[in-house]
Amino acid sequence: MPASLHSPCRRRRPAAVAAVLALLLAAMPPAFASKALAMKYGCLGCHAVATQLVGPPYQAVAEKYADQPDAAAMLAARIRSGGSGKWGELVMPPQPQVSEADLKKLAAWVLGGAK
Repeated sequence: MPASLHSPCRRRRPAAVAAVLALLLAAMPPAFASKALAMKYGCLGCHAVATQLVGPPYQAVAEKYADQPDAAAMLAARIRSGGSGKWGELVMPPQPQVSEADLKKLAAWVLGGAK
């Protein structure tokens, strides 16, 4: 076998590619990443950024909880468990399939006004 196939550079190439991809994903704008998550989990079927659909618009949620220090944790828990009463009598179904990491991203995105 040629010596070039055994070079350290050739063996490290997949790791280098993975590292570059990880950096690119980390640099992805949070709004794009979170809108994609909202689409993935079906949130946009009931919520919009600025207009009332079935549930409250994301901007209204951001305004309501703007001064609440634990808003991100509370909203993530609310997404996970669902419920009713905070925005009327309609029930938001629980979302147990959303990972903890995605819950945090979605909550931060919503509290940022979904921008």
